[in-house]
Amino acid sequence: MVKDTVLRGEKVIIRSIQENDLPILWHLIYGKENPEWKKWDAPYIPLEKKEYETYKSETLNKLRVANQNEVEPRLIIETDGKIIGTVSYYWEHRPSNWLEVGIGIYNPIYWSGGYGTEALKLWIDYLFGELPLVRVGLATWSGNKRMIRVAEKIGMQLEGRLRKCRLYNGKYYDSIRMGILKEEWEDNCRF
Repeated sequence: MVKDTVLRGEKVIIRSIQENDLPILWHLIYGKENPEWKKWDAPYIPLEKKEYETYKSETLNKLRVANQNEVEPRLIIETDGKIIGTVSYYWEHRPSNWLEVGIGIYNPIYWSGGYGTEALKLWIDYLFGELPLVRVGLATWSGNKRMIRVAEKIGMQLEGRLRKCRLYNGKYYDSIRMGILKEEWEDNCRF
């Protein structure tokens, strides 16, 4: 069964990835030599360039596997009919339902406009509703002040700071762990 998830906000729609989205996603992720978004999204981990056919094959395989899961692990963020990014999750430890989320807005013109905040809020609300979670976490680094601010705006709390463990451009940064409990979400943050 092919899933067709659609989450609607005022600014963004989050939806399932379709095969015809792959050329656009590939271009957003790999289309530039040193994309601006990568300077903020774990820049200490190099982006390994993939040729389109490799990306397409790997992504289609992941989509087939995702359709066997209870919730797709990666969805598209769209505004005004344009793909601007993705939301995702991964299991840190599945047996204890420890899940971490991620978000990527690839085009800088959509930064600081509330798109990421709304997308992350929709995504977390959806995950709490679909999965047996007691907490949702988010990991970033101290150099990504916008991501930290987005997490704070939607009610996440700083849960951990590993000092000076991310080396980027000759400078050490902290690894930041943020999270929100389901009861906190339901009491304060839901749509």
